[in-house]
Amino acid sequence: MPPVPFRSPPSCPATPRRRVLSLASLAAAGAALPGAVLAAVQAAGARIVGVRLWPAKDYTRLTLESDAPLQARHFLTIDGPTRLVIDLQGQQAGAALRALVEQLRPDDPYIAAVRIGQYERDVVRLVLDLKQPVRPQQFALEPVAAYRHRLVFDLRPEREVDPLLSLLQDHERSARAAGQAVDDALGDLLGRLDAPGGGPRQATVAPPAAPQVAPQVAPQAGPAAAPAADTPRPPRRTDPALQQRADRLVVVALDPGHGGEDPGAIGPTGLREKDVVLQIGLRLRERLNSVPGLRAMLTRDGDYFVPLHERVRKAQRVQADLFVSIHADAFMTPQARGASVFALSERGASSAAARWIAAKENASDAVGGLDLAGSAIKDAQVLRALLDMSTAAQIKDSLRVGREVLANLGRIGNLHKREVEQAGFAVLKAPDIPSILVETAFISNPQEEARLRDEDYQQHLVEALHGGIRRWLARNPPLARRRTV
Repeated sequence: MPPVPFRSPPSCPATPRRRVLSLASLAAAGAALPGAVLAAVQAAGARIVGVRLWPAKDYTRLTLESDAPLQARHFLTIDGPTRLVIDLQGQQAGAALRALVEQLRPDDPYIAAVRIGQYERDVVRLVLDLKQPVRPQQFALEPVAAYRHRLVFDLRPEREVDPLLSLLQDHERSARAAGQAVDDALGDLLGRLDAPGGGPRQATVAPPAAPQVAPQVAPQAGPAAAPAADTPRPPRRTDPALQQRADRLVVVALDPGHGGEDPGAIGPTGLREKDVVLQIGLRLRERLNSVPGLRAMLTRDGDYFVPLHERVRKAQRVQADLFVSIHADAFMTPQARGASVFALSERGASSAAARWIAAKENASDAVGGLDLAGSAIKDAQVLRALLDMSTAAQIKDSLRVGREVLANLGRIGNLHKREVEQAGFAVLKAPDIPSILVETAFISNPQEEARLRDEDYQQHLVEALHGGIRRWLARNPPLARRRTV
């Protein structure tokens, strides 16, 4: 019998398989394929490698990271409980996605529950039960730094909170709590004096005076600093007492750098810049809030990302008298050490190091995740207009406060430079607010990383910053202004 020639089984032909692999390879290489074909190939080949939830008072962010761009759509339910539904094309409900359920925190302001299921053969459906109405925003991010492709969903409240009103209400609560503490202590004292064996009362104890609201620095008369035309004004209120308290308050905006998807610089043993500067910011807020008539606002009070333009906008919305951005940067070599203070420059950086550091900080939006294709681009365009409006007066005031802070930092540790440096930091470009950026230390230096980790050294930094801010306020009282509340 003649030999039978070998043929491939008809159920597994070789040619079509090679063709599919070729398309996937072309898509990965960025070859020009028709849009529909490219999307299909990318969706079919996308593998989710990580999911992350970043809950915060301002908004909650859901990030899906994958080795190729994901295809998804979302919609809100309009009947029954409010839910956000997300359909992921070309996916299976695997362990990476299911880890999302474990990340949900009970204190998330926006998400009450998460459910994941295989809606269709190649479609995974995520259902987010919501605690309040939201404006969902979906956008994709290209690979950058340590991240691969990211699909981001931001859940923002339908009605934005008035930050100045919140600041005033918080100030009033603190004042009432302090007054109540004094009353309680006085009651205990009187009770002990009236008790048997407590001894005769030698004098009548006067009731405590009402907490002082006016700052220790008397404001000088002068024109009010007008907020930028693009800055949204909170709705006007007619409570004269509230208006008076707002006008007499001195507000300092504290800006802990990075956060959320953007860890900032990372030290030799893994200490992350975003964590240490938040700790310092929280301590400094508490220290400043202990001063009558002075109130500190944080641009972020948790581990979440805030775009650079939004940090500036937050300071403008509370009509801040000073803006202090807090960082702990890294350099190309571990030998770099010492604290630095920066002000804005409109004419280029004052040194090569200042230029390099400014470029790194200004790249934060790319790492943290900013929707450049959506509504945020309008704010970015507004920001660029604000940059051109930055005045010499703002820079002059910033250099003054920078010198006060730098002098105090020099008393507790090394200085990288003994003068305030200048560079084009995007976060310092509010034209109506004196603004400085403080590099507390180089986290890339092993010795300075160890100091930044130490709580006692953090408190020394807080006292140095607090002292510099108070000294500048004493020498340069804010102009009288009428805040819009």
